[in-house]
Amino acid sequence: MGRILKWLFYLVVLGAVLLTGYAYVGPFFGANFAPPQTEMRQPVELDVD
Repeated sequence: MGRILKWLFYLVVLGAVLLTGYAYVGPFFGANFAPPQTEMRQPVELDVD
């Protein structure tokens, strides 16, 4: 049981390191993480007495 938990811990740490590395290095290889930006306008009607 201890071996399984140890290997699971190693895999989680390795996955976190790889995910962090991909987040930093990904844009250099064409991965774009930015959401598409569009301007949205919506009229607002205020009911002021």
